[in-house]
Amino acid sequence: MTVMRRLRELQLPLPEPPKPLGTYVPAVAAGGMLFLSGMLPVKDGRPAWTGRVGMELSLDEGRQAARLAALNGLAVAQAELGSLDQIKRVVRLTVHIAAALDFSDHAVIADGASTLLASVFNETDGHARLAIGACSLPAKMPVELEIIFELC
Repeated sequence: MTVMRRLRELQLPLPEPPKPLGTYVPAVAAGGMLFLSGMLPVKDGRPAWTGRVGMELSLDEGRQAARLAALNGLAVAQAELGSLDQIKRVVRLTVHIAAALDFSDHAVIADGASTLLASVFNETDGHARLAIGACSLPAKMPVELEIIFELC
């Protein structure tokens, strides 16, 4: 089954690829891999959520923000490659989470992105992941993802 067909089956329309917030490109293909720049929970060119998880935002809002950032990553990959079917697998996902100082549920937030990516690519082997807390992220958004894909 193609990735686009899987997205339709999961009822996950891809958003417009977000524009970079600075002087960088959203993705670079090198050595059989696609490296995505920081993916944020942006919708229609604006932050969908702002604030820190465990303070201004709940766990569920943090998970949803991570999920939207992952969808934005797929939109960027689609724009860069022309087809998500050129992706063999998710190699690594890094999830930066703006969180309260005593926050400890990083894995719960990161699962918002991991679960989405695993569903889309029908992963059985999973992907490597790092979830890390941060005191702040760009534009006061709660999460920022780095995604590395292996290409076919």
